[in-house]
Amino acid sequence: MELGDLVNQVSGFDDAPPREKILLFAWFLHTHRSREIVDVPQIRACFSDLHIADPSVSKYVSRMVEYGELVKAKGGFKLERTARNALDAKYGVHYTVVQVSRLLGDLPGKVPDLAEKNFLSEAIRCYRIEAYRACIVMTWNLAYSHLLHWILSDATRLSDFNIAIGQRFPRRSSTQVSAYDSFLEEFKESEVIEICSTAGLLNSNVIRLLREKLGKRNTAAHPASVIVVQSQADDVITDLVNNVVLSLR
Repeated sequence: MELGDLVNQVSGFDDAPPREKILLFAWFLHTHRSREIVDVPQIRACFSDLHIADPSVSKYVSRMVEYGELVKAKGGFKLERTARNALDAKYGVHYTVVQVSRLLGDLPGKVPDLAEKNFLSEAIRCYRIEAYRACIVMTWNLAYSHLLHWILSDATRLSDFNIAIGQRFPRRSSTQVSAYDSFLEEFKESEVIEICSTAGLLNSNVIRLLREKLGKRNTAAHPASVIVVQSQADDVITDLVNNVVLSLR
């Protein structure tokens, strides 16, 4: 894990007092840089890497040793056991969490539509607070919105979609899509996927992925005794972001 990835997970990091930042940096150096002993220059380097002015690290470290938050050691200091255990519990996340957080965090500049940005913003917030049901729903909304805008953005794709409506659903052959809201008013999400398949707009792998992820969205969205965990959210996010949001340009 990189230092920037860690602080991006910390709510209110920028407003945190220097003491809390020093504890976090010491934990980062112990855990992710395998430093048994941490010293003042290494902590200063963490501040510098994040473009934060040195808050007089040596003065804070001396006080924190005195208060028992840091334990003095030859060549520097260590995090006191209780402080380290607390940070382990709070930020000792699995590598996949870092990867998914980075994947979502890199998206804002790549989704131009305001609605997509709003869906993305909510998906990120839900993931960070471990609201995995809501995260799956919002990630689906992001990918589905992106798909609709992708169809509308090209006249040939839109024409192919409209032709395929009657081929897939003969009784609705008079229905034509001309705007974003037309999709929402005329079709279920599953029907849009099937029309895209008939029109050849998406390959069979993406169609299969969308069907599967829509099913997972439905499971997450409806009241049920099924428990939704982080790994399920990771699966939905990585598949939809990589194969829909980033691939359909």
